Amino acid sequence: MTSHKAIQEIVFESDSALPEWLSGVSQPIVLRGLVRHWPIVQAGLSSSRAAADYLLGFDQNLPLTVYQAAAEADGRIFYNDDMTGFNFDRTRQTLSKVLEALFALDASQPMPSYYVGSTLIDRWLPGFRQHNDLSMGKTEHLMSLWLGNRSRIAAHYDFPCNIACSVVGRRRFTLFAPDQADNLYIGPLDLTPSGQPISLVDAAQPDFGRFPKYRAALESSISVELEPGDALYIPSMWWHQVESLASFNVLINYWWRTTPAYMGSPLNALQLAVLSLRDLPPEQRTIWRDIFDRYVFEQGDEDWQHIPEHARGVLKEIDEATANNIRAQLRRLL
Repeated sequence: MTSHKAIQEIVFESDSALPEWLSGVSQPIVLRGLVRHWPIVQAGLSSSRAAADYLLGFDQNLPLTVYQAAAEADGRIFYNDDMTGFNFDRTRQTLSKVLEALFALDASQPMPSYYVGSTLIDRWLPGFRQHNDLSMGKTEHLMSLWLGNRSRIAAHYDFPCNIACSVVGRRRFTLFAPDQADNLYIGPLDLTPSGQPISLVDAAQPDFGRFPKYRAALESSISVELEPGDALYIPSMWWHQVESLASFNVLINYWWRTTPAYMGSPLNALQLAVLSLRDLPPEQRTIWRDIFDRYVFEQGDEDWQHIPEHARGVLKEIDEATANNIRAQLRRLL
């Protein structure tokens, strides 16, 4: 089945700046040619080895996390057959060792997968961003490296907003709106390959008998293929499946929040709610749902006019001091 949804595309010429309005957009946008001028992209257009050598010029010989999956996995980074663990080994290797292993693979044979994800540029490759960077203004952000050969990453969401820049090789993203979670058959919250819950559907060979609602997800999906130098803006909480299509692929991404980091992760709040609320009797759950609506999802300043402002505590706008007080209280209680 093919995508039934179009996606906005912006074409960038030479060293164009990101539009200021981008971070407030709630739909994905393709940014064609956004980083084509980067030296790492130009090196990769010459050859994969040239791109690898360019990266090694910034390497600090620090071990990084590598996922290694056997050839039988066909690039899919996933669970093992009985979901007691995963179909890959997680090891620590230097970048030079990973690249050496990748370029030693025999393309005429079924190949294992090597996958390096979410590696902070400023720690592992200091100096890289001096000539390979986007102007993010005053936005606090993380810049990370993703590297490997052919791989398939199941649909998952990220809480931060994301600009994913394909710098070497090609990647295909399949995007699903946040409201498609039920149609994606999401797996466990606490047993995950990399921290985020993922779809259990094998998108390459979907089992519609087992996952019939996945058809609806596909019908509303967006499929985008990125060439070297292209980028994709992914809003917060959009599900995205990622396929690395070449024998050597490098992606650089930027993550940023639209709220301060001291506010914490909503996923942590969800896990605490599962612990505290999910198994209550139905009538109590209903009461607590209404309480959450009042205090979290539908609250406004006008709701607390009956409380003197100095006494509103956590009902006021959360600043860093208040956030730290809440954390300290939770530590004592938990």
